[in-house]
Amino acid sequence: MNSSNEVAPAVQSILDAARERPGGSSRVAVDDARSLPAAFDAAKADGRNPVVAEVKPTSPTTEGTNEGDPVELAREMVAGGAAALSVLTEPEHFGGSVENYERVREAVDVPVLRKDFLLTESQLDAVEADVVLLIARFLGDDLAPMIDAARERGMGVLVEVHSEDEVAAAVDAGAEIIGINNRDLAALETDLGTFEAVAPAVPESATLLAESGISSAAEVRRMREAGADGLLIGTAIMDGDPRENTSDFVNA
Repeated sequence: MNSSNEVAPAVQSILDAARERPGGSSRVAVDDARSLPAAFDAAKADGRNPVVAEVKPTSPTTEGTNEGDPVELAREMVAGGAAALSVLTEPEHFGGSVENYERVREAVDVPVLRKDFLLTESQLDAVEADVVLLIARFLGDDLAPMIDAARERGMGVLVEVHSEDEVAAAVDAGAEIIGINNRDLAALETDLGTFEAVAPAVPESATLLAESGISSAAEVRRMREAGADGLLIGTAIMDGDPRENTSDFVNA
């Protein structure tokens, strides 16, 4: 695994906790994983922006905690037109859990991304997931084996990057779904220009997501025009009415 040097203290704390978190007790197999690219295609065919709406109780970059039931929040997001959902399973810093993930996945019929800081193969076995997030910056040479391990279990894989070098590493590791995070994990600053600068390095054959910092209809259109096949939106949907907010982004 790559060194976690040059990350914000809040991120370092998340990584330290992730290294200590155990995995599942037995290997999982997902026989019915829902496809994220297929969900995006269906949304676009229906005239909707492909939005991955995030069930995020809290985070180091937001204030307060959303106490709403994750299942009810998820259902409202799907009713608002979300093509897919993202559910945090990181417990210490984001208030997530694998139990929340299981409940949400059972309650909806769209793909559900497991969003966490996964560092070891055994952590993939904590829950059966449609799609898992793997962060190129933190996995380094372990990225390709982790992608393979997830696929062997039947899971889709979203590889998160922040730079052209990380895109190259992700492609070399076999990534087919790539998310460009507009948030710099070293400074915790968000710049939508990151997506615009890095997106040209992503092969056209890949499914491309814009992540973080999207908070308006204009920004949705900006990311789509820059090449985003889908948009991962968390705080801007959770802050207020999740159905209405999701609909606003979906129909931007």
